[in-house]
Amino acid sequence: MPSGHRVVHELLRLRVQGVNLKIAAVHRGGPTEPIVFLHGFGTSKEDYTDITQRHDFAGRAFLAFDLPGCGATECADLGAIDVPFLVDTAHAMLDRAGIGRYHVVGHSLGGLTALLLAHREPGRVLSFVNIKGTLAPEDCAPTRLLMSHQDSGDLYSRFIESVRRGHGYSSGLYAANLPHKIRPGAVPGIMRSVVELADHGELLHKFLALPIPKMYLYGEECASLSYLPSLDANGVELAEIPHSGHLPMYSNPVATWKRIAAFYAGDVSQRIPAARRW
Repeated sequence: MPSGHRVVHELLRLRVQGVNLKIAAVHRGGPTEPIVFLHGFGTSKEDYTDITQRHDFAGRAFLAFDLPGCGATECADLGAIDVPFLVDTAHAMLDRAGIGRYHVVGHSLGGLTALLLAHREPGRVLSFVNIKGTLAPEDCAPTRLLMSHQDSGDLYSRFIESVRRGHGYSSGLYAANLPHKIRPGAVPGIMRSVVELADHGELLHKFLALPIPKMYLYGEECASLSYLPSLDANGVELAEIPHSGHLPMYSNPVATWKRIAAFYAGDVSQRIPAARRW
């Protein structure tokens, strides 16, 4: 779907695992490998569209799209959606867009999707900015607790209420957006697979094993994550964003974009091991 240097919004038809999709996407072409943006649970591609407003990304090629069950994307079978389904969808989108090599930025669920996508075909990924993506069981503690409750009300309603009552940065804004950003029918499958992968998917090992430049970006409320020292010791660039938590794109977007821009400010390809360059 070539677009030159124009920003293009499209609704693209795909079929993934036998399920018909209409993917809402926004993209811009350019002379360099694109940045592919994957949004988090209960958010959307619009988290990233400010890239078009920032001079430090002027003319940079990018692709962002709403995952199945989220935003303006339509999915014929919401019950089919889990994390592997999202990974297959992202893979199909890359092929549909004619994207070979790319940089990836993923937040939360999008970070997990990006990790599994990169693990599947590491030769295509040039760098990875992981914005508080799931890497360990501790990342899913609130979700695991909600899923274990047998109280009245469906899982989605309980999740929205727990976020609304939370005291973290941007929790109120996030809770207000949730009913408009993700379909209730997609929630159980996504949540179950995220917890399963966090517990048994060896995600931290997969992330560290990727032989590419990596940054892990997180809000100051998440500074106690147990695996941060391991990331640092293994060459992952850490980016702590002040005045924010799980949603730095909402709480402190200026600082978040500055750190992402700084990551790409140099020639990222020069930080890729020689054996990985093309």
